[in-house]
Amino acid sequence: MMDGLKARLDLLVGVDAALLQGMQRGIEKEGLRVLRDGRISQSTHPDALGCTLTHPHITTDYAEPLLELITPVCDTVESLMGWLGNIHRFVHQNLADGEVLWNASMPCRLAGDESIRIAEYGDSNLGRLKYVYRKGLEVRYGRLMQSIAGIHYNWSMRDEFWAAYADLLNEPDDCQDFRSRHYFGLIRNFRRWSWLLMYLFGASPALDRSFLRHEVPGLMHLDDHTLASPFATSLRMGDLGYKNDAQSGLFVCFNHLKSYIKTLDRAMHTPHPPYERMGIKRGDDYIQLNTNVLQIENEYYNSIRPKRVTLENEKPLEALSARGVQYVEVRCLDINPFTPFGIDAQQARFMDVFLLTCLLAPSPLLGDSECQTVQQNFNMVVSSGRAEGLMLKNDLRQWPEVSLAEWASEILDTMSLVAVQLDQLAGDGLHQQALAWAREQIYQPRATRSAQVLDSLSQSGQSYVDWVQACSTAFSQMARDHALDAETCAYFQQLAQQSWSDEAALRLADNMPFERYLSAFLR
Repeated sequence: MMDGLKARLDLLVGVDAALLQGMQRGIEKEGLRVLRDGRISQSTHPDALGCTLTHPHITTDYAEPLLELITPVCDTVESLMGWLGNIHRFVHQNLADGEVLWNASMPCRLAGDESIRIAEYGDSNLGRLKYVYRKGLEVRYGRLMQSIAGIHYNWSMRDEFWAAYADLLNEPDDCQDFRSRHYFGLIRNFRRWSWLLMYLFGASPALDRSFLRHEVPGLMHLDDHTLASPFATSLRMGDLGYKNDAQSGLFVCFNHLKSYIKTLDRAMHTPHPPYERMGIKRGDDYIQLNTNVLQIENEYYNSIRPKRVTLENEKPLEALSARGVQYVEVRCLDINPFTPFGIDAQQARFMDVFLLTCLLAPSPLLGDSECQTVQQNFNMVVSSGRAEGLMLKNDLRQWPEVSLAEWASEILDTMSLVAVQLDQLAGDGLHQQALAWAREQIYQPRATRSAQVLDSLSQSGQSYVDWVQACSTAFSQMARDHALDAETCAYFQQLAQQSWSDEAALRLADNMPFERYLSAFLR
């Protein structure tokens, strides 16, 4: 692996090392609006933040109080964090009195499904479609699962990189196909190594008991309200989080774009008997978009997705089929409760090095057996990543069983080849510093984020809800105290006003009943 990566790096550096700086990244960060007593907010999305259907940076995910903050595509980590910080400040300064943004992945204090208000997007056909899709998630999985929050890291390389890379590898000059094939190579390596991200950045080993419908084996009681898994890194990414039994038999192939599209398209057109028994409507009200395994592509849960920006009235799979992969969306990152925005610049730089390594390293196709292995490794680290002497399986080695620490060190050694080049270009050592931080965690599980969460809970003497609430309140006050400058504030205010105008235009442009609109959408 290292030799293959080094050979490709040498080729790129020999032509123009600056090609390696052609990374582009963006963040989608979720967070619940929560009241001072740790309960989920029941209020409507604040008007001052704009219309959630049409605002480019501030929307909602599943629930009305589950904000989703979206940066634009950024050429540098500094720009990325600047955008994320400014969006947070604008949000905090326009929340209702007594509300804060919950700065953790596992949710606040809940009172059952009914305490989680489904997000609303207005009366346009598109707005109704988004609402019915969420109703479908409710009847299929319940609302509790949809209250979890995370961070999506979107990543791509610029056109200049791809043109030069194709020439260096002497591959066919079909740029669209070339990019898609190599993004899928990135995805395969990501799936092989993503357990490392869960070990380093998992930050949800504990939760409030109100999230659970019943007792769960393996969880210990820290107090009357808090449960935790002693060696877990991310309950969010385990069986308590985004779990979908209907998708358990859905085998999605990540070897080729065509097979990926074919698999998901089949799932969106294959009826699922339990969903058929529910029906599409209850009385006159829609409860799901259809009765198939997947209502739409976005219902498929995975730690990484190939993506393409869609055109008007275009579905994601149609965009991928027509124009190929444009970027990847990493979906497995927990919110870091120790930082104001849930992620910091050091983690972003680590992600850049990790993803660039995944792209440039050789990436054999995944067979059925290895697909099972990579999922087992991921699950083991999620549930027991800090257990002493944890062993993983690497199907590409002569002796496949390997300790987590040994394999993690090998991956970091390979990543260091990329980090050194990036730091030489930037004239600093920040990428190598991010890797040095990661190395410290490998042999010190107590230093990982998930362990720090448990230690902080223990030292504070607080419940999970009270501890996260205290952290969130402090960060909220910090954001309110550091007001946006007048120009930036005016920019976000103008965006909010424009979003309401755009939503009104959508309603005026509707030229068919919702039933026909839905039928056309699902064709």
